[in-house]
Amino acid sequence: MSDTTYDTVTGERADLLAALAKQRHFLRFTTRDLTDEEAGRRTTASELCLGGLIKHVTSVERHWVEFILNGPSAMPDFTAMTEADFTRRTDEFRMQPGETLAGALAEYAEVARRTDELVATLPDLDITHPLPKAPWTEPGARWSARSVLVHIVAETAQHAGHADIIRESLDGAKSMG
Repeated sequence: MSDTTYDTVTGERADLLAALAKQRHFLRFTTRDLTDEEAGRRTTASELCLGGLIKHVTSVERHWVEFILNGPSAMPDFTAMTEADFTRRTDEFRMQPGETLAGALAEYAEVARRTDELVATLPDLDITHPLPKAPWTEPGARWSARSVLVHIVAETAQHAGHADIIRESLDGAKSMG
């Protein structure tokens, strides 16, 4: 788990926390011993960099936790995004001037702590909300808190894989193997 251990959490919640901790570890591990410049470097055909991935996963996790707590109003309406909205979203995948890897990792740790606290204390994982408007969302679809948490695990795992490829392209370092 992030920096806090919830010794009283058992069952499904303990499984969710363990899965989150494992995938977060793999993602953070890809940034070990990097400078800020290296964390911001693109190493593949994609626009992604390691620091940007940390920023993106932080933002995604933060928004989905807000969704669990407050419903779709916590998320953008992806069907009504402006050019400025898309620019801000694209900037989320890059290290901006003045941003540091240490700062991105500290923010990620804080978001992870908040998520872990929510998993441990949320009265009901079956609470549902309608999904936010998005071209990829089926109209009327709803997700439970449980579904959102599984999605956060999957999103983190997917980006940890991206990060592993970016890191190996950067300097040959591998997270596994």
